Amino acid sequence: MRKILAQLMPVWFALLTTGAASAAGLRPADDPSLAQAIASGTRTQEFRARDIYRHPLQTLEFFGIRPDQTVVEISPGQGWYTEILAPYLHDHGRYYAAGPAADLPNASEETKKDVATFRHKLDADPARYGNVIVTEFRPPLRADICPPGSADLVLTFRNVHNWIDGGYEQDAFNAFYRALKPGGVLGVVEHRAKPYTTLEQTRKSGYVNEDYVKALAANAGFRFVAASPVNYNRRDTKDYPEGVWTLPPTFALGDKDKAKYLAIGESDRMTLKFVKP
Repeated sequence: MRKILAQLMPVWFALLTTGAASAAGLRPADDPSLAQAIASGTRTQEFRARDIYRHPLQTLEFFGIRPDQTVVEISPGQGWYTEILAPYLHDHGRYYAAGPAADLPNASEETKKDVATFRHKLDADPARYGNVIVTEFRPPLRADICPPGSADLVLTFRNVHNWIDGGYEQDAFNAFYRALKPGGVLGVVEHRAKPYTTLEQTRKSGYVNEDYVKALAANAGFRFVAASPVNYNRRDTKDYPEGVWTLPPTFALGDKDKAKYLAIGESDRMTLKFVKP
């Protein structure tokens, strides 16, 4: 009997761990096309240099991305993740880039410039970016980031503090809930504040309380699945003259103490996964 149990134990263990991984939305690194998209020489060299801080492979695998999914990225900026996601999803999936609304009356000149720059990036390389679907995101006025209930995965990287500053953070999470299919995943990466950080402190520093992000998601209807330590940075003391923007890549103080902040690296970040029931 003991011999039979010994033979069965590896099988049981494999089934249990596989089931646990599936329940958490995790999967092994068995998709070479994702690693290839990240390693591609066509990516902007400046962007690739930040992989050591942003960990795109581990982060996207944690969120459970697949090449046949409909994925919405919120506020793609200069296209850091676009250079990975658009080629990865090109053949079998769908990629929505939900950027700022440049035509709103209160849109800043910086916003208009950013939108134009991003559009130029897409237009300059139709082979890679011809399938990208550009939508607008500025809730509550522009909240239809894709057809309701059509997305498998909504991703936001370091944006929650901006929504808090604008006062529409709950509207943002509500929009993500509407966009996702039942069973769809919301992936959030954000500067991680010290416990008990207030909203007023967040507006000044850029660091967000993790419990507050979870509350926003829960209020929208999401269920929290898991957190990953992949983007933690224990060297980040979160007490800088110009908040998180003191650190790279912004260097808000210019060359002052630049070596010190470069040694710290980019911010300590939460990486949270939620699901729409």
